[in-house]
Amino acid sequence: MSKELAAATLQACRARGEKIVTAESCTGGMVSAHLTSVAGSSDVMERGFVTYSNAAKIEMLGVHSETLDAQGAVSEVVAAEMAAGALAHSKADIAVSITGIAGPGGSEHKPEGRVCFGLATPEATVTCTVEFGALGRGKVRKKAAKFALRALRDKTLD
Repeated sequence: MSKELAAATLQACRARGEKIVTAESCTGGMVSAHLTSVAGSSDVMERGFVTYSNAAKIEMLGVHSETLDAQGAVSEVVAAEMAAGALAHSKADIAVSITGIAGPGGSEHKPEGRVCFGLATPEATVTCTVEFGALGRGKVRKKAAKFALRALRDKTLD
């Protein structure tokens, strides 16, 4: 992960006057760690939630247990609820959420390397799913964190 990407993300959000909140599951706080490794990040980084368990997603972010039961944690619907919940439970202007299967493991319907992202602002919440493939746990987590930083920087999941 490049410190340059984290710095560029902070600068882009700073220029837009936005504070960041993260809601991370499979990345376990990597996005927040990269952002806060940059000196001066405190004027942009508002807070981060590491919600690895379903209970944490429900308690800290307001993800609906019915959504988790119906869709599973690795779904765009849960990513959307995580991002919207992070925004609602913070004083931030933009939220990114990450939930996925870093590996090892997975299933036919939810393979290793599948990661769902949410990006929320007060105006809208958008989601996407990226299939990173069975690259191994570390590589999937790094790629997911990098994708999230770019999403925050560019304010899009495209």
